[in-house]
Amino acid sequence: MAFSSDELNFLVYRYLQESGFQHSAYTFGIESHISQSNINGALVPPAALISIIQKGLHYTEAEICVGEDGSEQRLTESLSLIDAVMPEVVASRQSRNQQKQAVAKNETQETNGEEGAPTVTPAVTSTETMEMDSSIEIPEDKSTVLTGHESEVFICAWNPTTDLLASGSGDSTARIWDMTDNSGSLSILRHCIQKGGTEVPSNKDVTSLDWNCDGTLLATGSYDGFARIWTNNGRLSSTLGQHKGPIFALKWNKRGNYILSAGVDKTTIIWDAASGQCNQQFAFHTAPALDVDWQSNSSFASCSTDQCIHVCRLGVDRPVKSFEGHTNEVNAIKWDPQGNLLASCSDDMTLKIWSMKQDTCVHDLQAHNKEIYTIKWSPTGPGTANPNMNLILASASFDSTVRLWDVERGACLHTLTKHTEPVYSVAFSPDGKFLASGSFDKCVHIWSTQSGQLVHSYRGTGGIFEVCWNSRGDKVGASASDGSVFVLDLRKL
Repeated sequence: MAFSSDELNFLVYRYLQESGFQHSAYTFGIESHISQSNINGALVPPAALISIIQKGLHYTEAEICVGEDGSEQRLTESLSLIDAVMPEVVASRQSRNQQKQAVAKNETQETNGEEGAPTVTPAVTSTETMEMDSSIEIPEDKSTVLTGHESEVFICAWNPTTDLLASGSGDSTARIWDMTDNSGSLSILRHCIQKGGTEVPSNKDVTSLDWNCDGTLLATGSYDGFARIWTNNGRLSSTLGQHKGPIFALKWNKRGNYILSAGVDKTTIIWDAASGQCNQQFAFHTAPALDVDWQSNSSFASCSTDQCIHVCRLGVDRPVKSFEGHTNEVNAIKWDPQGNLLASCSDDMTLKIWSMKQDTCVHDLQAHNKEIYTIKWSPTGPGTANPNMNLILASASFDSTVRLWDVERGACLHTLTKHTEPVYSVAFSPDGKFLASGSFDKCVHIWSTQSGQLVHSYRGTGGIFEVCWNSRGDKVGASASDGSVFVLDLRKL
């Protein structure tokens, strides 16, 4: 068995995507000409590179364990990757282990037959074997696993008016699952491109999706460079083609007449949803635009790997405000429910709060010790449906923690520490009383925002990319790296 450099490049490309390094993946894909290869990404299983390397380690272990005379030698511990490429280290360690075993054997013989000889139980260090607290674990009969995607599922979002769950995957499809009666019946939204006069699958990841305010239309963004609008029964309504390269983020405005998108081509675009035409293209970033968020029905903010944030308005040909202060790429931005404060998070490990009233940040929140991947505001505070609850900001980091912030005071309220791998997603329940978090440790945790206590937990079968609440706040959807989508029913728990 052998594979080509093209295939190896594709495995590395997919590993970068699955690890959340979307922008590194894009750059590597361009330099290695991934788009020109004839590899069908839908046929490559999740975590393929790690799986192949792990199998190689097992083979190397077997090879090392067979001596030159054909006799078997036992390894006392599993090989690491470094061990596998440094056999002389393994040999010296084996020699030391054999000496230790000889000493231990002699000691055992000396104490053999004595009552009360010590028994050593090895410590359990693997997080895979850690048992959840049964009092908070969500039982299997409250979980519906939805299968069908052929690659990792990067995103999911509930319809705002009914229990339709949309998911977007690396298999170049989005899917709409009907969970109104927990049947999981679905529509498959195939992302195709024109090639040679016929429609063929794009074989590109669906990177973003968003429902309009009344739940009648779903917009998707793809690595194939097109945004698309679909009806809620899965029919393609229009294709929006103006970006030159992958789309990283896409959002409807509240009124539902415009769609906003951000792309690797360094631009952001406001689209007219009715006609599918580009209303205005904004080219103020000097590197790929990573995220966008509407401040009002006609103004928005965008962020980029260029470390800058711009606030733009439809009909105005320059940014109305620019914020600088991050020292690494800005991963996500979110306006508070009133559109007064803008939160941003970055690979520089900081969370910053900005106001249109000043040029420098209002708060520079430094507590995480690795990259902050995403942020969410609670649906609470003055002017919201939950005015008596304080406004809270949640941040999710690759340091495996989630933090809840009192933005008014610039203080951390709670640090949520039960995850053991990078946290990719957080979502507040509609009443703001709970927060769901999803991590690559395969767990979805649900926390009380008031106490910071963990109230429910569920372990899936793949690393969690996205979590989301339905409009009633009684179901949580999640999408995972192994192609699964699942729904947790929190009623009567």
